[in-house]
Amino acid sequence: MIKLIKSTFFKESETKKNLTEFINRTKQLSFGRECVLFEKNFSGYQERKQCVLVNSGSSANLAIIMALINLGILKRGDMVGFSALTWSTNVMPLIQLGLTAVPVDVSLQTLNVHSETVHKTLKRYPLKMLFLTNLLGFCSDPDKIAEICRDNKIILIEDNCEALGSIYKGKKLGNFGLASTFSFYVGHHLSTVEGGAVLTDNYNLASMLRIVRAHGWDRNLSLARQNSIRNRFKVNSTFYSRYTFYDLGFNLRPTEIAGFLGNIQLKYLDEINQKRRDNFKRLAEYLYTNPKLYYPVKYNHLDFISNFAFPLICKSREIRDKLVAKCEKKVEIRPIVGGDITTQPFFRKYMGKISFNYSQSQARLIHEQGLYFGNNPELTGKEINTLIKIFSK
Repeated sequence: MIKLIKSTFFKESETKKNLTEFINRTKQLSFGRECVLFEKNFSGYQERKQCVLVNSGSSANLAIIMALINLGILKRGDMVGFSALTWSTNVMPLIQLGLTAVPVDVSLQTLNVHSETVHKTLKRYPLKMLFLTNLLGFCSDPDKIAEICRDNKIILIEDNCEALGSIYKGKKLGNFGLASTFSFYVGHHLSTVEGGAVLTDNYNLASMLRIVRAHGWDRNLSLARQNSIRNRFKVNSTFYSRYTFYDLGFNLRPTEIAGFLGNIQLKYLDEINQKRRDNFKRLAEYLYTNPKLYYPVKYNHLDFISNFAFPLICKSREIRDKLVAKCEKKVEIRPIVGGDITTQPFFRKYMGKISFNYSQSQARLIHEQGLYFGNNPELTGKEINTLIKIFSK
């Protein structure tokens, strides 16, 4: 069986050895130095000014929406567009926090939202924010989407949980909007077992994210920002200041274990992404040139594709069903992420009144005729040849 992933970490034996030694020698495993160091290192890697580490990519999505509401940038009831082809917890925080979630269809060529579709959506819905998913390491035209958002005063946030390392027109995906979210779950480009982050260049937003991350208090803010918020609320007592809750928050804090693992794995990230890119290109050379079986996925507009998993959009449901049967006990496969989110029971329950052409959407076609198999840095040449053999007929 060719699994989606083989190991919890890249260079797993070495990483586990280092982790064991770290646990034995450290005095603190709750949020501390390693987490702060990872925030510095990861923001440097991604080329953004601020990184807020949290306990999962899903928590990162929740934290950014809560922070924007706390700051008054978003208000309950506002309409927020999201990529119709995405993961559930990209959408759920919108609904949970009282926003109206508006699906935006994707392009069959790229599996991602295109600027033309954003234009069409804006003719029907006055969006205050767009939550753009960079699905599986691909994108459409985020530069044009960002321009549309600027022109229409729409907040652009990127869910970059599956596209760490992909580059479009000299710019890393995740750097086109006000902020972006990342996942470090097992099998993602960088694994801390569980973990996630929000990155931004906006210091006020980063401060609010740190408040949201830790119950609504100010402990992880800089001294200057602590003094500012305490003076504003007239909290002068050291005794009470550590237990004053300034705004709505959760407990989304990571542990020092996650921070330590992040710092270890970050050293390997370029190598990991290069292997994923090389695997993808070899597979694409054979599989995306078979027009009888699959719709080709466009990727040559990307400077570098850091592919998360290899998607195949079949020309019919019959082809997809035959492949599913063919892969049993041979290759681990899945639907394309969460599929068309508008078909999911939770979305129909809470957002059923939102008008969306279910039957004619590209997200629906991908949902019904697509699948993906794993692309990980430990795939062997023999396994890649087996995958080509299975999926090219």
